[in-house]
Amino acid sequence: MNDSILEMRSITKRFPGVTALQDVSLSVREGEIHGICGENGAGKSTLMKVLSGVEPAGTYDGEIHFRGRPMSFHSISDSEAEGIVIIHQELALVPHLTIAENIFLGNERSRGGVISWGETNAEALRLLRRVGLDENPVTPVGQLGVGKQQLVEIAKALSKNVSLLILDEPTAALNDDDSEHLLGLIRGLRDEQGVTSIIISHKLGEIAEIADTTTVIRDGSTIETIDMHGGAAAGRALIPRIIKGMVGRDMDSMFPERSVEIGEEVLRIEDWHVTHPTQPDRTLVDGVSLTARAGEVVGIAGLMGAGRTELAMSVFGRSYGREISGKVFMHGRPANVRGVADAIGSGIAYVSEDRKRYGLNLIQDVRRNISAAALGKVSRTGWIDGNQEISVAERYRKSLNIKTPTVLSRVGQLSGGNQQKVALSKWLFTEPDVLILDEPTRGVDVGAKYEIYTLINELAEQGKAIVVISSELPEVMGLADRIYTLSAGRITGEVSAADATQEHLMELMTMERE
Repeated sequence: MNDSILEMRSITKRFPGVTALQDVSLSVREGEIHGICGENGAGKSTLMKVLSGVEPAGTYDGEIHFRGRPMSFHSISDSEAEGIVIIHQELALVPHLTIAENIFLGNERSRGGVISWGETNAEALRLLRRVGLDENPVTPVGQLGVGKQQLVEIAKALSKNVSLLILDEPTAALNDDDSEHLLGLIRGLRDEQGVTSIIISHKLGEIAEIADTTTVIRDGSTIETIDMHGGAAAGRALIPRIIKGMVGRDMDSMFPERSVEIGEEVLRIEDWHVTHPTQPDRTLVDGVSLTARAGEVVGIAGLMGAGRTELAMSVFGRSYGREISGKVFMHGRPANVRGVADAIGSGIAYVSEDRKRYGLNLIQDVRRNISAAALGKVSRTGWIDGNQEISVAERYRKSLNIKTPTVLSRVGQLSGGNQQKVALSKWLFTEPDVLILDEPTRGVDVGAKYEIYTLINELAEQGKAIVVISSELPEVMGLADRIYTLSAGRITGEVSAADATQEHLMELMTMERE
């Protein structure tokens, strides 16, 4: 594991008005797992797009050497022909095609020019088992949740002849158990098949657990490369050093301190039931009841498939599920949540776990995204006041520290952390009494996470009731005053932050139906 499989030398990549990469160098040894860490917008994904041919040769300065030979990749096909496969942070699946069709799209299993569906589905099933996904290969991908779709992406990559696997935030959509399974799979690829992997991740604990070497990038430049050998404990001890390299300063605590006086009940949900939108015999939320008070942060913890997102979306104007029943109260009075507009009018806002699909219009600018949920507040006699709309967007750009040169920039051009801040701004502009945050820091770097945590505390101090859904137990425990655990659509426990431990929460999250 001493010889380099990859050398990227003095890579510089510029976009109009922005230098994304400045003289970045990266050396990856054959058969290692190489972590890349950096804040959102640091240039990590851009560097991997240069490597994979998404940003083709000729559009950047510098050299790429793979297995000792200079390379000029003009497309993904060129890099894949050399055994380099990238899994992007943005899922590249066709929702109306089956799992098997997605896995082999462009790489079809055929005989005599005719697709062999038996071979396709059988091979897809083998790959699904390899990544631990218990699904029928003929299931349309659109029926899967975000986490399961990520596993399909992994299976798709493994269907190709991989020698260097690049994973951009591979566990961002996964819970702890599924993340550990995936990391074990990557270790197996290294140990049993000699596959080299590059992992970009904001989950520094995972980097500490799995990486042999870690490169830190900040503001488009290489800061340092760290040898992570010495075991998991030694890796965890290096996390403060990685964080300092990422943000340019020490971070003494991952969670800002908060001192809030919790007030009267704002939200109450009673006996809430939801069935699957296409499978009426499948109950997703089963008799859930919970409360949230003014100034309180309430956490909801559960494994994938527990019904967390289904609960949140169904309460937010019945935007998911069928045969929804139960009662919602706001400030002790029955609330009308039969549609999204009704929920907004009742003072409820929901920030989706999937900001790219449900939270934002990526081809619109920051200004239009922020005003989208409350156009009436920037309109006069049916006409949008453009100046007021810009003024509102500028206010949120400054208060949430959204890194964009102008509010007229397209949201799709922003980093993940800044997109999340735009999504938060959109719903804060509705001035809700209850803010439901579904995976609010998914795909967000440690610095931006701290900013979002600080914002959550500020909103609680303003008297808002905050409901936080998170797959990361340390995040739930670090933010919430009370934590509800969810398993198989049912509330299995209610724990105060002072009494919460990861072991106890996991025990409650894995309780089986009686």
